[in-house]
Amino acid sequence: MNEEGKVKAKILVIDDEENLRFTFERFLKAKGYEVAEAKDYDEAVEHLKDSPFDIIFSDILLGGKTGIDLLRYVKEKGILAPVIMITGAPDIETASEAVRLGAFDYISKPVFQDTLLRVAKIALQQAILIQEKNRYRSNLEAIFRSVEDGIVSVDNEMNIVEVNHAIKNICKYSREETAGKNFHSIHLPCNKKCQSVLMQTIETQKAVEMYRLECQNSEKADQVVTLRTSPLIDEMGNFSGAILIVRDETHVVQLEKDLEERQQFHRIIGKSEKMLKLYSLIEDLTEVDTTVLIMGESGTGKELVAEALHHGGGRSKKPFIKVNCSALPENLLESELFGHVKGAFTGAVKDKAGRFEKANGGSIFLDEIGDISPRMQLRLLRVLQEREFERVGDSTPVKVDVRIIAATNQDLRARVREGVFREDLYYRLKVVQLNIPPLRERREDIPLLLDHFIKKFNHKFGKHVTGLSDDAMKPFFNYPWPGNIREMEHSMEHAFILCHGNMITVEEVTPEIIDFAKSSAPSEEMGEGDEHQRIIEALKKSAWNKAKAARILGIGRATMYRKMEKYNIDPDSPQ
Repeated sequence: MNEEGKVKAKILVIDDEENLRFTFERFLKAKGYEVAEAKDYDEAVEHLKDSPFDIIFSDILLGGKTGIDLLRYVKEKGILAPVIMITGAPDIETASEAVRLGAFDYISKPVFQDTLLRVAKIALQQAILIQEKNRYRSNLEAIFRSVEDGIVSVDNEMNIVEVNHAIKNICKYSREETAGKNFHSIHLPCNKKCQSVLMQTIETQKAVEMYRLECQNSEKADQVVTLRTSPLIDEMGNFSGAILIVRDETHVVQLEKDLEERQQFHRIIGKSEKMLKLYSLIEDLTEVDTTVLIMGESGTGKELVAEALHHGGGRSKKPFIKVNCSALPENLLESELFGHVKGAFTGAVKDKAGRFEKANGGSIFLDEIGDISPRMQLRLLRVLQEREFERVGDSTPVKVDVRIIAATNQDLRARVREGVFREDLYYRLKVVQLNIPPLRERREDIPLLLDHFIKKFNHKFGKHVTGLSDDAMKPFFNYPWPGNIREMEHSMEHAFILCHGNMITVEEVTPEIIDFAKSSAPSEEMGEGDEHQRIIEALKKSAWNKAKAARILGIGRATMYRKMEKYNIDPDSPQ
């Protein structure tokens, strides 16, 4: 509603005297007001139910009920229209009750035209202010409801003025529990940093920000929040309190930790000399935009190394696309890598972008590269040489800017000699080659890996396993781990499923590990001659490969060399 005269204001007149109602209506309509009449309380209530009014004039005496009853009804229903009482001579009790219930003004009988219009004009101005204030408050409440951050406003004595609904999810208290209370009296299951931040703003009248605090909340473990406070200062410079904004950062912090783990070396677990050298090479290669070939047995973590190469360099914000080349037949792999156009083959109902196109600007990881067909080798060679390809069924070249990281568990040099892998592609792929050592060659990393899997599976299964018993630990150290870290992970998961205590015992270790430990354990009655013979047999089985022979015996290479020296076994003269 705008000012008087621009929009017709609606006025309700309630009086049991018909002549007075008629007079009010004539005077008010002459000024452009829209007027409705009611002769008693019940008729007035029906009018108020049907439509809103901007001003209400009501006689004190309304037959069975009074204007005071009408005031109570208006207040109960939250009707915002100013109510002006009409009376001959109000007594003190009636006047005080009317004021308490929110009467806007009184006019005495007989009512003169000038008085009526003057009061109506003032009441209308008040109605406009009330409606604007209510609209402002409704908007503010809508904002409060929609904001996911917790909001608390206090006066300059730390009495709570308002809180929004989001604060309950974050801080575990509601507006109903805190209305009108002092902030210091609110029970908080945390370290109460928010109180101290608010007090700092109250005392200094300056904004404060505390970034990512641990709440130490007994009801929400690991909760992290960011706190911001601002002083409430009006246009005249008067300070009236402060506002606190609480943002729950717990989920974001956890995501960042997960992302950091994916991008940092600690996901590649190990501190052995070979692993430290590998980390150093990865660091050297992250900013060098060159093709890398990762060599390693199955389960050694080739994909983790590829992720580290991508996320550590300038392409980290761009896509990192993975392709298992051995998982798809040639025709599907071709479409998957290079895409196709509609109608290129049966089932190609629409154009499809390939993995190379999706990786544009970023990196593509081609796992098990040694398994691709000669035709696919040729197509891949062109991408490496010219940085372009054609979609299946199309002759238009597609240019791409992609870093290629390939991996294999096969001896590509041997496959080149066998004639099943192109030599030119091999050299294109191995511009730089990273060799990931198998687990059996870095046994000093086994304790770190075991600790990692204990933490992982405690979280997954909700258990509290603290470690492995000595009897269980020994076979883990002696086992050659042909499946490397992946096999160890599965073995630990197996042990966790069977474990019902706080310690993994030998009974929960997988049978393969136990059987190997039994078969490789030297007999207590075995003498030096027997041990000498076992070493010779192991060397023969491994074609005199000392590292393989050591794995067969379940001992380290250093131990193998010592025993060969002890028994005068010439490493260069097979017996």
